[in-house]
Amino acid sequence: MTRILLRHAPVESSAVAVREVPLVLSDLEPFRRELTGYCYRMLGSGFEAEDAVQEAMLRAWRNSDSFEGRSSVRSWLYKIATNVCIDMQRQVQRRARPMEMGPASPPEESRLGPLLPEATWVTPLPDSSAAPETKDPAEVAVYRESIRLAFVTALQHLPARQRAALILCEVLRWQVVEVAELLGTSVPAVNSSLQRARATLRTLPAEPRPGPLDDADAELLERYVDAFERYDIERLVTLLHEDAVQSMPPFAMWLRGAADIGRFMVEPGPSACRGSRLVPVSVNGCPGFGQYKPDPAGGYAPWAIQVLEISGGKISATTFFLAFLDPARLFPQFGLPLHLDARDFPVARAGHLDA
Repeated sequence: MTRILLRHAPVESSAVAVREVPLVLSDLEPFRRELTGYCYRMLGSGFEAEDAVQEAMLRAWRNSDSFEGRSSVRSWLYKIATNVCIDMQRQVQRRARPMEMGPASPPEESRLGPLLPEATWVTPLPDSSAAPETKDPAEVAVYRESIRLAFVTALQHLPARQRAALILCEVLRWQVVEVAELLGTSVPAVNSSLQRARATLRTLPAEPRPGPLDDADAELLERYVDAFERYDIERLVTLLHEDAVQSMPPFAMWLRGAADIGRFMVEPGPSACRGSRLVPVSVNGCPGFGQYKPDPAGGYAPWAIQVLEISGGKISATTFFLAFLDPARLFPQFGLPLHLDARDFPVARAGHLDA
């Protein structure tokens, strides 16, 4: 087992003399989950967040001799992770959702357009990678609000250092003086960054904020699964708000309105989703599903990670992150296999096709 010697100065003294305390490399692992959430908010990509945390861990390991214990290991790791995220974004365009790319489209398959690169989009993150390991309703609510796709997308409008200051102060509840030390700047500079960041966010369109799910919402999700697997679009549309939104990265096309969503779902291409199977996942603080389409070779093949936002007893938004984004990584990131056998589903569930 690898050990790192961390040099700690006594808390009560600023003397140069230090004592060496061995730290097992795995002792950094307890910070991985919260760092993943932080890097995801910084970068807007589940894939890049995982890569950034891994790079931060490696940098910490390689530079452990320079750590003198004048801050906590946690603060030290956050500083490294912040620098990694800033480095990763120096020459990258701002990630977005289809709704930021242009107006809603008519419900016609011909409007799909080309597949755009993965780096164009804010992509999903499984809650298992970043959600706090707590049952505290207040902490869970803060997590869900600050990890939802709309908020993460809004953060991408901020310069990297403003984004870091806002996340650390207003999401993670760090003191301004701590953030100033992490960013290597002054308290007034951090306060100024926070003011500018808040002003920018206020200029962005407001969106419905999903509340905590209740028993009625759970029943709504069951009806959604049943309607989708039957491909009963008429029934599915009744589960949506009249002004519901649907998007499908890596396509820039998006739809507004339950009626238009229903019309699009029966176009020739989308109709190929008939016979799909949905496997539940928890994603970006919302309910979601791994969607598998029938595979001509047998069984089911990955098609999309669906993210559903619920408000007022109906579905207000659906995002279909199509497997085209990264076929090798998207489904495994959620612990989902790259193929499902037909036997993985109960006969009664498969019988929906014949109902």
